Amino acid sequence: MITSEEAARAFVLSIGGEDGFKRIEAFVEALVAANETQNLVSRHSLDQVWRRHVADSAQLLQYAPDHMETWLDVGTGAGFPGLIVAALRPDMKVTLVEPRRLRVEWLERMCASLSLTRCKILGMRLEAAPATQQDVITARAVASLSRLLEMTQRNCGRTTTLMLPKGAKAEEELSALPKKARRRWVFHVKHSLTCEEGRIIIARPSEGSR
Repeated sequence: MITSEEAARAFVLSIGGEDGFKRIEAFVEALVAANETQNLVSRHSLDQVWRRHVADSAQLLQYAPDHMETWLDVGTGAGFPGLIVAALRPDMKVTLVEPRRLRVEWLERMCASLSLTRCKILGMRLEAAPATQQDVITARAVASLSRLLEMTQRNCGRTTTLMLPKGAKAEEELSALPKKARRRWVFHVKHSLTCEEGRIIIARPSEGSR
């Protein structure tokens, strides 16, 4: 369990190496400064920004498939987890979907500042975005599990992995899924490294749905 800012920084360094870590440092510095005038994240969370936001996002890379080229993040907001992933893995094609104009402008500035040339930002709701199949799809604090499976259906291929950070009610959301969804997907639940109650729901297509 990551319980301190120091441990969170060390974890991010282990995931992204020195280059990735430097990009994240620059991002965090810009985030703290911009948060003075734009409510990007809760001000109460800034003293734990590396643990609560950065490492919380970076941990998803541990569960991603080895051979992945595309990553779609739904409702990226201030950059979590999608922009963190893009900064740590600039070799991948990362698409950030965010409908709010001010958030889009912020993400665009950060992508330019960090030279994330393979990161694409779509300033719209996912339902209006092109139906492109992705290797990985993530969404943090966007919607219920049932709704997310419905929203991302046209972006899922036979080998797509969904990674959805959730809270203590993750098991309840799984239990509430209709039988059709449980037949189509194989679910695994991982414990978050940054929050004792946090869970990460990982979903992959079942053999019968491929």
